[in-house]
Amino acid sequence: MEVIKVSPRGYCYGVVDALQVVQQAIKDASVPRPIYVLGQIIHNRHAVEALVALGVITLDGPDRVNLLEQVVGGTVIFTAHGISPLVKARARERGLHCIDATCPDVTVTHQLVSMLAQQDYVILYIGKRGHPEPEGVLGEVPGQIFLVENEADVDALAPELRQQERLAVTTQTTLSQWDTKQLIAYIKEQYPHAQIHIDICSATQKRQEAVASQVKGAELTIVVGDPRSNNTNRLVQVSEEVAGVPAVRIEDLSQLRTEWLAGKKRIAVTAGASTPSYLTREVIRYLEAYNPHTAQTEILVHMRKGDGE
Repeated sequence: MEVIKVSPRGYCYGVVDALQVVQQAIKDASVPRPIYVLGQIIHNRHAVEALVALGVITLDGPDRVNLLEQVVGGTVIFTAHGISPLVKARARERGLHCIDATCPDVTVTHQLVSMLAQQDYVILYIGKRGHPEPEGVLGEVPGQIFLVENEADVDALAPELRQQERLAVTTQTTLSQWDTKQLIAYIKEQYPHAQIHIDICSATQKRQEAVASQVKGAELTIVVGDPRSNNTNRLVQVSEEVAGVPAVRIEDLSQLRTEWLAGKKRIAVTAGASTPSYLTREVIRYLEAYNPHTAQTEILVHMRKGDGE
């Protein structure tokens, strides 16, 4: 079987930086214990479980303010997805040692939103409802920023916004660039004076463009990544809707179903920006050695030393 190894794929620099922040905190005896992460440090179950095995406490849930109430002392690490000023302030008020692992690209969006608000702009933020990145950005300037996920959300905006002279649009960093452009075009029809800022990060764009251009000719695209990873799910979408190649998402090799491979000779493999490389390597090795008569799927469930990159 021919395997198309889409490149680039896997960890982006924001994810690498966030994991290094946690690992350095673990090694530093001066960092107050226990060490908490407010949410999943990155959206990958295997990476999170590896940190839990090292003593890190991951508090997971949709509301960072409520999660903070579970921290009884020690250190709290803010995830790569960013955090609202309110959560930061409350953590400091409680005397917690705070470490910020926010992706630099997400920080740029926070700074942009804050600057626009100071200039009296009302902001439309294109993002995924329920994702922690929008939660943090929306917390920068509550009351001046509105989350829109689709055209229906745009239509539901208050009519008086049409009279707003200063209106700006910005985005979550991990969206589909094609969907985002379509929604921005729709917003421009309704609000032609809107100032547009597309903040989809370069890592997301490059991985999406790689899928769009490299999987053509494949009979199936396998995307390795966590179901909660927005950028992973967008790669599935790009394969199907932009490249026209059917796609499946799996967390690891154990979820690969051999019936998907029946009769196929050319399969593309890529991975989300929060997927450890060893998980993708196992899938590629399996496919390259695939024999339909003896096929079995196995998975190494623990992150091995040196396999985190």
